[in-house]
Amino acid sequence: MGSCNWGFSTEAMRKYHDEEWGVPLYDDQKQFEFLMMEAMQCGLSWDLMIRKREIFRCCFDQFDYDKIAAYTESDIDRIMNTDGMIRSRRKIEAVINNARCFQKIRQEYGSFSSWLWVYSGGKTILYTGHNDGDVPVSNGLSDKIAKELKKRGFKYLGTITVYSHLQACGMINDHDRNCDCYRRIVELYPTVTKRRYLEKK
Repeated sequence: MGSCNWGFSTEAMRKYHDEEWGVPLYDDQKQFEFLMMEAMQCGLSWDLMIRKREIFRCCFDQFDYDKIAAYTESDIDRIMNTDGMIRSRRKIEAVINNARCFQKIRQEYGSFSSWLWVYSGGKTILYTGHNDGDVPVSNGLSDKIAKELKKRGFKYLGTITVYSHLQACGMINDHDRNCDCYRRIVELYPTVTKRRYLEKK
């Protein structure tokens, strides 16, 4: 399979790239999982996030946002004392806080995915130049969404983290042009091409 130049360090990373990264995502529980993994990743490597993914799922009830929103101090202690867990109380508290904010968006819009995909008109964005490897760490779209999330009370979700999420959940297709995943996404999902310089930061 043709692939992006990620320099895969593990088979788990290759599997994540080939089967999940950049595939348009509409399921709210998976959206929350991807978003919170991005939040947990701040200051750390994505390879570490993939290696600890099952630990995260165990700690956070498979990323069931309704269960997480009801967590108490005892749950924070339980998570902090889980073997292999990233012991950042602030990040754990942020996940709980974000679950509650996530619920509010669902109550207002019916689903988080419905709310998020409005920003791209329901289509995967192909930015000119990105598929040749000229990929930014953030852009005007991620700025806009990050500001809205912050206004709604979300934590650990700045513009760079949000851009990573937009790549992961398939709103932006940043696979390399020669990657089989790029071609598959273009063939199977509605897309729109945009000139990157028209999107003001």
